[in-house]
Amino acid sequence: MSVSKTRQKLVDVARQLFAKNGIANTTMNDIAKASDKGRRTLYTYFKSKEDIYYAVIEGELERLSDKLDEVAAKKISPQDKIIELIYTHLSMIKETVMRNGNLRAEFFRNIWMVEKVRKNFDEDEIELFRKVYTEAKADGEFDIEDVELVADITHYCIKGLEVPFIYGRLGHGLTEESSRPMVAKVVYGALGHNKKKQR
Repeated sequence: MSVSKTRQKLVDVARQLFAKNGIANTTMNDIAKASDKGRRTLYTYFKSKEDIYYAVIEGELERLSDKLDEVAAKKISPQDKIIELIYTHLSMIKETVMRNGNLRAEFFRNIWMVEKVRKNFDEDEIELFRKVYTEAKADGEFDIEDVELVADITHYCIKGLEVPFIYGRLGHGLTEESSRPMVAKVVYGALGHNKKKQR
């Protein structure tokens, strides 16, 4: 097994154990045993349980990042792209948290630990928003004075919606389909959407 495949297997096994038993109730021995690797192999890749937890969170964020890159590459209008990026971010975060069982609680309790790991993801996402806003501004789609500031605000607004979205406290009873026009209205209004350019 290659170095990267071995490491990935250890991360996958650790994620499943963390999800099932929680981080506190999972030991490095448990991870080594469940992955059919020796403790020596595990410690070759990870110095501590915290290291492997970071790797699990990084792996989950990479999945989200790949999905956002797919949306950013779509040949759709900047307006549609912004809305799709927002919903992709929220639904992928929700899916990630829900699929991780006991890790779900840890995810919120260890928010500062997660924040440390999220730093690169956050920077990449802000950069995606900058690109879309720059393109939209150049095309006269949005009336934006400061693209960097608007990209930052968009990112942190979405981040602030994560927990309410995960727990279903956002737009009680609304589906994604029924909430999209309202979200679009808020976003377009804030961005000085140019109605003349609308198709």
